[in-house]
Amino acid sequence: MDRLVIEPAERLPAAERAYRELRRRILDNSLVAGTNLLEEEAALMLGLSRTPAREAMVRLAEEGLVELRPRHGMRVKPISAEDMREIYEVLAALEPKAAGLAAKRGLSAEDLSALENAVAAMDAALERGDLVAWAEADERFHMDLVRASGNRRLAATVGSFWDQAHRVRMATLRLRPLPTTSNADHRAVVAAIRAGKAKEAEAIHRHHREGAAEMLVGLLERLGGVRI
Repeated sequence: MDRLVIEPAERLPAAERAYRELRRRILDNSLVAGTNLLEEEAALMLGLSRTPAREAMVRLAEEGLVELRPRHGMRVKPISAEDMREIYEVLAALEPKAAGLAAKRGLSAEDLSALENAVAAMDAALERGDLVAWAEADERFHMDLVRASGNRRLAATVGSFWDQAHRVRMATLRLRPLPTTSNADHRAVVAAIRAGKAKEAEAIHRHHREGAAEMLVGLLERLGGVRI
């Protein structure tokens, strides 16, 4: 979940600043799939030298977000319907486990309040038709949920796959049905966690994740060759 850790940019090494900014632009679809970026172009865009730009590109390639092209810098990789199917298979396996662990260990009032506040923010965003705010609150809920599991490795693994799914979720935000059932699912998961019902929390969240996978993968397939 490192993507949410905020540090003053001026305190970070140049390569780290380059990596974070390029990664942000890829995940938010400012740099769309298929974008080619030379080292010199990236350096100019970031206001840095070529060396940190090159180091950032190498890290992004290791994460699978870009492919390096000799003498041509990097190319932002697409995410296909099959990619999303695999990503959501991982999320549907690990996130429900996180919900069950959270229910077993019992959460503090503060942790429960964080989950409930995220759901309330999702409700408020839908009422005013702000899908971007809804997506931000939804993301906050999922990240708080996996952290609440108490399993740092599980949280880190989910975080890496969630970042990849983020690109598609944002790009298709206005192509999907209104996510009213998603809010209800989240509210039910929180209620099960509060009651200490681990199996119920796990089952509800698995159904939620499998439904999201079916919807998003199906949408990408229907778009017929459109690559996010």
